This record gives sequence, structure tokens and C-alpha cells, in this order.
Amino acid sequence: MKRVSVIQNFINIASRNNNFRNSILVNNNINHILYTKMRYPLIGLLFIIASCTGGGKTGVTETPTRGSIKITVDESFQPLIDTEVFTFTHLYANAKIKPQYKPEYDVINDFMNDSVKVIVTSKKLTDYQIQYLRDTQIIARTSSYAYDGLAIVINKENKDTLLKYNNIKDIFLGKLKKWKDIDPKSKLGDIRVIFDNNKSGNIRYFKELFGIKDSLSGNFFAVNNNSEVISFVSRNSDALGIVSVNWISDKDDSLSMSFINKINVVAVSQQFVNDGTYYRPYQGSIYDKSYPFVREIYLISRETFAGLGTGFINWACAEQGQRIVLKSGLVPATMPIRLVQIKK
Repeated sequence: MKRVSVIQNFINIASRNNNFRNSILVNNNINHILYTKMRYPLIGLLFIIASCTGGGKTGVTETPTRGSIKITVDESFQPLIDTEVFTFTHLYANAKIKPQYKPEYDVINDFMNDSVKVIVTSKKLTDYQIQYLRDTQIIARTSSYAYDGLAIVINKENKDTLLKYNNIKDIFLGKLKKWKDIDPKSKLGDIRVIFDNNKSGNIRYFKELFGIKDSLSGNFFAVNNNSEVISFVSRNSDALGIVSVNWISDKDDSLSMSFINKINVVAVSQQFVNDGTYYRPYQGSIYDKSYPFVREIYLISRETFAGLGTGFINWACAEQGQRIVLKSGLVPATMPIRLVQIKK
């Protein structure tokens, strides 16, 4: 309720209260004296306040739905965050959010260097980073946002669309380097593993998962982003690519569908199960983690007040933002979903 309305209601109530009106009459002279003595200091105070906020140029103009900010986002999540930002800024016309898409390493650096107040990443801050920020009077707030799968993609000509978990692990450990090592009937040569960037969260995920501390073997090659991985794999029959499923999962997005039509998505078995069952990174298998390569996406803020970054995070983690996650083919982190099993 506006301050003017509050004052008006107070006046209306007061005018209907005889006792209050009589009290005003009795103290009228006192009020007049006080008013006379205080009006000049009050006018001066009002003048100072008006000069500090005049035109709104130097006052606080950023709110959870108003203002202009930059956020840094892991490039893996560009299709999803583009949609979130587009929807949010169209709902709130006074909000301007400019996402910058970078490899994971640069995303974290931007945050720690105070270049941005909000980041989107699959990597939590370390205890050291959290303590470092606290020492500078900054509290980093981490919100779970979505669950993503890392898809293994291959060329359309490659018939090895089912791979065991240990096959993937041995490729990363350098134990399997030729397609014939997986399928003796394969006519393909060396396995060329293509990933998005040397500073990427995609490759970090697998190195941590498989306990790789040294450099990857010579058949691993970095490009610049997820879309380039898909493009390379679509042109080279011996390539095996790693991309966020976020790039190939939105059935209503023409770009996503153009990508999925260029490549095949590999189905992978579970780590300790050898029952002949393989899973692709669909929503259901990401949700129940039957697909083995699942990671969480976080929205992290270092804002010291409830600004536009906080507003965007709250919205993205609430119903409207989570519905966009669901539509994109990923799994919402804060909104329950219902799994439906279709029997044929």
C-alpha cells in the first residue's frame, strides 16, 4: 500500500473518532506552536532528501524486477538460460539481464573476481572459495536449479550406439583407443574424443568421475563450444563427442532438433549392472539417475541486497522458471515431476 493511502486512511479513521477529534481541538494551540518551531528544520530536511533522490539518478533503482545486470553462464547451458532470460525480461519490462557464456573455469573466475554477481554453473564453490568470500564480507548463496545429463554422441554412420559404462571409462583412461577394441567388426579407425573446451565443466566432470589427475591421452581434442562438438561429430565417422543434453533435448526448439538430426545419442549401461539394459539421457533416466552421467546445475549469487540477480534466481527456481526447465528436456530441481510408464 502506498504511503499516501496509509495517511489518507489514518485521516479518515481519525475524522470518525470523536475522542480523537476532541483531542486535536484541545491540543490545537500546542500543535500550532510545535509546528511553527519545527517547520523550518523539517523543510530543510525534506529539501536534503529531495536533493539526494532528485530525478532518481543517484538513488537505489535496482529491485528484484528492475535494473540492469550481467550474469556469467557455463556455455553448456546456453539454450536453457537464453529461454529463461527471454521470458523473465518480457514479464518484467524494466529488467535487463545480459548473459555472458564462457567455459566453467572462466565462469568461476568472474564470480571470484567480482566481475558479476550471479553465475550459472554445474560446479559448487570450494570451501576455500566460500571462506575467501566470507573474509571479504560476501556470502555466496547457492540454489539448486536443474539436473542435466552429459550425452555421448557419435556419427550417424557409426553403429556402436550401445556402450557399456566401463567402455566409456576405459576410453577416458586411454585403455581403449580404437573402435575395434569395442566391436571387432567395426570398420572405423581410432576413437577421436571431442569436447567443448579445455576449461570446460564437461571434461572436468569425467576426469573427476574416473579419477583422472594427469592429462588426457592424445586422442582427446578440444574445440570451442558444444555446438562445434556436434558439428565435428556429424562430419567425422570416427568421432565420439561429449555435450550437455541441454543442446539436443528441447523438441520444440528448431536448433535443438537440427542438432539431434545430425548425430546419434549413445545409450550407456549402469556402472555395476550387466543385465543388457542401456539408458539414454532422457528426462526419466536423468530423474532417477539410471543414466549414469548426471550432474546438478546451480545458480550462485554474491549480491549483498535483494537486487535483480536475486529476483531472477528466485523466479527461475519457482514454478514458471522450473516449467521452462521441464520443457527444455532437463529435470527441475525444485519442482516435482510425474513419471508415466507407457506399456506397449
